[in-house]
Amino acid sequence: MKFLTDQDVYAITVRFLMELGHDVITASEIGLSQADDSDLLKTACDQNRIFITRDRDFGGLVFVEKLGSGVIYLRMLPSTIDSIHKAMKRVLNEYSEEDLRKAFVVVEAGRYRYRRIKGVTN
Repeated sequence: MKFLTDQDVYAITVRFLMELGHDVITASEIGLSQADDSDLLKTACDQNRIFITRDRDFGGLVFVEKLGSGVIYLRMLPSTIDSIHKAMKRVLNEYSEEDLRKAFVVVEAGRYRYRRIKGVTN
């Protein structure tokens, strides 16, 4: 799967995804570490990448303002990294890349919530 990670995603999570064989770029790698949230979503959408963030503001952008698609929101602290990674691995095994590009997924310690975004056709 192809991912764009927000600047707030831990490096250990980026490595975790890469070790699973995913194509991961970070916002800072492409010069977007200080970009507006809407620009990050647009870039992810334009590059057919699923956006991963720890910033809860993206729910409003996706559902209220109808910006972007395919967001994985990680509700994590340094103390919950291992359990978040386990839950995230379940998400990546249970859903296709196409499914995740049309959803907002909240990953928490030991569980996740998958919500399809209405009107997304990419």
